[in-house]
Amino acid sequence: MTTRTVGQVAELVGVSVRTLHHWDELGVVVPSERSSADYRLYKEADIKRLHQVLLYRESGMPLSVIKQLLDDASVNEKEHLLQQRDLLKKRISQLQGNVAAIEQLIRMNIMGKKISAEERAKILGDGWDPAWEEEAEERWGHTEDWKRSQNRVSTMDREDWMQANRNVSMLESTLAEAFQEGIEPGTERANELAEMHRDWLTSYTDASHSKQVLMARLYTEDERFAAYYNDRVDGLAEWLRDVIEANAIANGIDLDNVQWQ
Repeated sequence: MTTRTVGQVAELVGVSVRTLHHWDELGVVVPSERSSADYRLYKEADIKRLHQVLLYRESGMPLSVIKQLLDDASVNEKEHLLQQRDLLKKRISQLQGNVAAIEQLIRMNIMGKKISAEERAKILGDGWDPAWEEEAEERWGHTEDWKRSQNRVSTMDREDWMQANRNVSMLESTLAEAFQEGIEPGTERANELAEMHRDWLTSYTDASHSKQVLMARLYTEDERFAAYYNDRVDGLAEWLRDVIEANAIANGIDLDNVQWQ
């Protein structure tokens, strides 16, 4: 029976070798054979399971749940396909809604119409609360950080906002995937993610590690921020705060004496 190496399988299914190693370690997809040199070898059944994992991941399902589903002998292949079809239909519907929202934003910008916070909330859906802008101005409106942020935002054109939307979507997807894969705060990969998050913040205001920590604490202290992240993946808000705090410690920040500086 034909077998493939981990490199061949990674290229075939479109994931990294590192991801395949990680899934092997978690028991999500374990290659059936090993070479005489102890290299991983995948059979067709292993590749078929990989495709099932990829389909479930498209719906945002955690790897631990995917493993349980695929290991459940009472669920047959047809039931898996039906469930994956329904999950993908739901995902397609969500993406179509996002596309419609972006198209409306484009039309409004082309017409030169200024978009109010309320209009943005209506277009972007439940994930955006116009009160956040008002509260932010009330809390930080007197600071130089706020003035710098508003100056940056005021110069952003339609393409800038489109790119900003793509950037935050990519960032949140990357964070959610790392959380689902079990990346621990304080590890090299987690610190890289914390710096990605800080780079995103810096596109709007000067974000030191201490400022990032104070903003990240809102992700769990403010129920609206917590809901925003946890509605994507349960537990994501607390994990992201912990990742940011661990990276701040590595950069010399005393968490007991964090200042806005």
